[in-house]
Amino acid sequence: MDDLFQTTRPEVEHFADGVTVLSNFVDTDSLLSALAELTAVSPFRHMSTPGGKRINVAVTNCGKLGWVSDARGYRYQALDPQSNKPWPAMPALWRATAVRAAELAGYDHYSPNACLINRYLPGNRMTAHQDKNERDFSQPVVTISTGLPTRFLVYGDTRGGKPLAIPVYDGDVIVMGGASRMAFHGVREIDRPADDPRPHRISLTFRDA
Repeated sequence: MDDLFQTTRPEVEHFADGVTVLSNFVDTDSLLSALAELTAVSPFRHMSTPGGKRINVAVTNCGKLGWVSDARGYRYQALDPQSNKPWPAMPALWRATAVRAAELAGYDHYSPNACLINRYLPGNRMTAHQDKNERDFSQPVVTISTGLPTRFLVYGDTRGGKPLAIPVYDGDVIVMGGASRMAFHGVREIDRPADDPRPHRISLTFRDA
């Protein structure tokens, strides 16, 4: 288990009130070894917004609950709508990583039961939004970033204005809680440098749904 983590003393940086980044925290090759097995059960797919717009980022889920979006709205549910079967179980290693990151950011007793897996191809981005479909806003949101780098955008109470742009790289973890738990946030358009062979960015976002 300890071999998963890159350092015993990760660099912990606090940006906005409640936004913490743990740099180079995790060995993503070890972490993503379970991904193929998960996506064989619940493949990546492009969901639609309640208004019918196709979401450009491909998603899937694992855990007791999964985040879904369609004409009925944004919500969590226990069954994958494509198969009508339960989402794959959250790998114990993934959960332990999220819990440890939350603890280092100052959140004890973190207990995520849902993990949204986003796959960003070059050119994809995530527009400003709030994470507000969960039951307990005292619990933080923990996101592990893998693959291509990007900038994580934190806007604050509204989605307008100039955001705080935080560079995130493979193995970094972002923890959002406290005063920033309901902040609008997004992801800048993914760019792949010519000398970077990695095909995409995959983020693992843990929540107590």
